[in-house]
Amino acid sequence: MSVGLLIVTHGEVGQALLDSAYAMLGGSVLQVGVVSVANGSDPDEIVKEVGTAISTLNKKDGVLLLTDMYGATPSNIVMRLQDDSAHVMVVAGINLPMLIRVLNYPDLSIEQLLEKALSGGRDGIFCCRRDEL
Repeated sequence: MSVGLLIVTHGEVGQALLDSAYAMLGGSVLQVGVVSVANGSDPDEIVKEVGTAISTLNKKDGVLLLTDMYGATPSNIVMRLQDDSAHVMVVAGINLPMLIRVLNYPDLSIEQLLEKALSGGRDGIFCCRRDEL
């Protein structure tokens, strides 16, 4: 499999998460791109940039898009590019555990990678109380 991964977030959030993940893992074999959406960006220009990134990353097995917050500009932009053919799938709510999980399974199909992203995001959230240590 050769699913591409595209991270689309506000500002430099996506690049910072990717840099942290690479520091922890020593890199990745997945093809990964990052699109940063600056405050005041023209959404139509970002759609073009994301479309170009999807075309570059899609080596036939599709592209998984991770965005930071559902309903915000980055997720609204990528939702315009999601298709019904399973070539582009979107998950909103990126966090570091989600990204680590995705990067650890580069040989999965896009559907399987989507499930890893969801489980990594959910399972990576804990309430950490001092009295439970």
